[in-house]
Amino acid sequence: MFILRDLLHPLQAQFSTTAQGQKRKLWFAYTLLAVVVPFTSSITSNLLRTLHTLFGLTLQSQRFYSFMASSTLPWKRLWRTMWHMIPAPATDGRIIVALDDSINPKCGRNIFGCAHFHDHAAQINQSSYPWSQCIVAIGLLKQIHSRWAWLPLDFRFYLKRKDIELRSAPVTRPGKAVRFASKMSQAAAMIAGIRDHFQQPVVVVTDSWFGNNGLWSRIDGGGNGGIHLLSRMRSNNTLYDFPPAPPVRRRAGRPRKYGTCFGSVGDCAARWKDKARTYGVFLYGKNREVQAYSQAVMVKTMLSARCELCGCIERLDMLL
Repeated sequence: MFILRDLLHPLQAQFSTTAQGQKRKLWFAYTLLAVVVPFTSSITSNLLRTLHTLFGLTLQSQRFYSFMASSTLPWKRLWRTMWHMIPAPATDGRIIVALDDSINPKCGRNIFGCAHFHDHAAQINQSSYPWSQCIVAIGLLKQIHSRWAWLPLDFRFYLKRKDIELRSAPVTRPGKAVRFASKMSQAAAMIAGIRDHFQQPVVVVTDSWFGNNGLWSRIDGGGNGGIHLLSRMRSNNTLYDFPPAPPVRRRAGRPRKYGTCFGSVGDCAARWKDKARTYGVFLYGKNREVQAYSQAVMVKTMLSARCELCGCIERLDMLL
């Protein structure tokens, strides 16, 4: 109980001193306790049932659902406070974070940020464009009890430009004008905030959708080595060798930017499979053996405009 008190009091201090702020402070603390309780899932209806039966709070369902979907909570101050309370966030001197986006289906029509977003994982009997919130989230990867855990560090509501301009979805906030921001811009802003706060190198683990120049250019090409991007490449990405050194006497013109074309990632995986070596990797709670091959290559989707102008070449380690 002393641990919960030490964790909840700094978070509650970030709410305003108004009557509404004090009420939200109380609901916020009890909601976190309801999430921690082991015999219930974190579904909103189950949390409300826990608050009624376990803690004895009298809450109307509509008021509680509005609180859970509120866009006016002091999230920025809450996240910064939580970052300060992490005892040892770094792993081998680096902050390892995971970045991804997801959708959260909703039933209410007036919930902030809801629109018809495409669900890539929809089943045959499910809608491909459910009424949902699209959330870009980033979290800390930390090994706890021989397994990797994901601790949320920040999130953003992604809103479509057309929904903001046409107001075809609940995209307004009290007293604030909502501006459009792409997923890449939102992700870059969260990564920069984490790097500036912890003052340590950041390794961003993400999928191939974020692992390209769209994100790399927005984080200033790695911020002079302060940010590293670990991503899986698409199987149809074309790989190139580094350009050869230009001869002393050559014709006038721009030097080559890329070397010999290796082909797609799938072609290289089949061609270099015999060169793969066996490595021991701690995976899913056990020491396992995997085969991998490392090769420095060039890929056009990771060359930012800044690197092209100054002649720099980004090297990628490809595991096959």
